[in-house]
Amino acid sequence: MKRFFILCLVTLGLSGCGEDQVGHPLVQEGDILFQSLPHNPLVDVIEGSTHSPYSHCGMAHRTARGWFVIEAIGPVKETPLAEWITHDRDRHFSIYRLRAAYRSRIPDIVKAAQGYLGRPYDLRYEFDDEKIYCSELLYKAFRQTCGEPLGILKKLGELDWKPYEKTIVNLEGGPVPLERLMITPRALSEAAQLECVTKDAR
Repeated sequence: MKRFFILCLVTLGLSGCGEDQVGHPLVQEGDILFQSLPHNPLVDVIEGSTHSPYSHCGMAHRTARGWFVIEAIGPVKETPLAEWITHDRDRHFSIYRLRAAYRSRIPDIVKAAQGYLGRPYDLRYEFDDEKIYCSELLYKAFRQTCGEPLGILKKLGELDWKPYEKTIVNLEGGPVPLERLMITPRALSEAAQLECVTKDAR
């Protein structure tokens, strides 16, 4: 079991906090970025059960030190954007942007997301605040700021979970929680409040 959790967390490395972190010509403040992490059991469950290449997401944010991505991977933290891009297994990522009606709220959404900094990662995808996973972080920051959901919550039992039952049981240490509500990276990307800028940024 210990080796299993280590394997699931192999991509959750520490990030640097150097100065003058570079940006990307297509990325704007508050953009939600999606990527495909290197394969491991947890990544395969996320992507396979949702029929989506997206296994991780974060929010772009510019600071005095340059561009970062607020993400829940390991603890909730701010990772330099240039470093974040290299974590994708194919070195590309997708950019989604809040529609015009919501862009004035971006500073508050960023602040709400930063309120979760340091929270541990939730391998079980539970919908509480003790531990946080990537799409949950952005969903809650948006809901806290705008008072509405960002994407549609789904029960685990509504996903294509059966091929991944063994992995889920290992993560849970018990039966598959079919009634557990979650917001997946795919569901977040399909939120009506977002528009796709590109699915092949590099």
